[in-house]
Amino acid sequence: MMLSEGGSFMKGMVMGGLFCLVLSLLGSFSPSTESGTEDQHHHHHVKAPSKDELNRLSDPQVQELINQVRVYCVIMVQPKILVYWATAVDTWSKHCDKAMFYTSESSKALEAVDLNEDDDWARLRKALKHAYENAGDLRWFFIAQATTFAIIENLKHLVLTKDPTEPFYLGNAMKSGELEYVAYDSGIVLSYEALKRLVNVLNDEEKCPERGRALWKLSEDKQLAVCLKYTGVFAENGEDSHGKGLFNSKSVNSLITDSMKDNPNNVVEGCCSDMAVTFNGLSPNQMQVMMFGVYRLRPYGHDFHDSLVFYPPEGSDND
Repeated sequence: MMLSEGGSFMKGMVMGGLFCLVLSLLGSFSPSTESGTEDQHHHHHVKAPSKDELNRLSDPQVQELINQVRVYCVIMVQPKILVYWATAVDTWSKHCDKAMFYTSESSKALEAVDLNEDDDWARLRKALKHAYENAGDLRWFFIAQATTFAIIENLKHLVLTKDPTEPFYLGNAMKSGELEYVAYDSGIVLSYEALKRLVNVLNDEEKCPERGRALWKLSEDKQLAVCLKYTGVFAENGEDSHGKGLFNSKSVNSLITDSMKDNPNNVVEGCCSDMAVTFNGLSPNQMQVMMFGVYRLRPYGHDFHDSLVFYPPEGSDND
């Protein structure tokens, strides 16, 4: 009897060990790309052009780049965060060349594309397909939640000299096991080529299923990274010309508080880039204050001598 019980115990130990091994392998799963079908596109740090780089461009070259860099904003919303939704409509989204709101269900108060989908990943897939099919001549796509605050002009500055016919997938690059992905809460940037590849692989249920088959549910940003990786598109960290990250998952206040602890002798330098693209964790009222600080408050008599001027989209009532 004891031998039988001991044998059962050992069998349980072996089975448990095998199960843990399977979980470990799945956790480090990294889909291989199809060799020979897509170009390998490895550059994990994408920097904005420096002033020196821009100064080397002729005026016609600069103007041509400014005219070409136009952004389609894909903003994911839900009725349960109606106040954030309304704030995004009233603030930073006005600076997108085209801003489309995608919702899980329609709202009488605000206009959006009703995807009639409760699952977050399935809803994001539908939104990105819709954006691709309705992009027109727009070649850069910014995907954000309504709780994100974005400075679109700084995004345009980041990608100004980048070619949207190359597969760019930018933002706050993170790593989970072997998977590198761009954090959703900091905003995600896709070039036209990256989105085109994504839309194609979305039709492949084996590589990019609409309903995940994993033992645990991956977040949307990780599922997006897995699908893009199959097409040879890899997560890249968006940085200014000095190497500082431009996409933030925290508010300005939180970043300054952290910097006061970590860099008490140089708080501003340790906080964040002065060309930051996104912040998160702000209340709707704080977003309104950010709009005032970013677009309206100016020291009289100061000229920042920026090399570029991004004019508001035609017909926009933005600040």
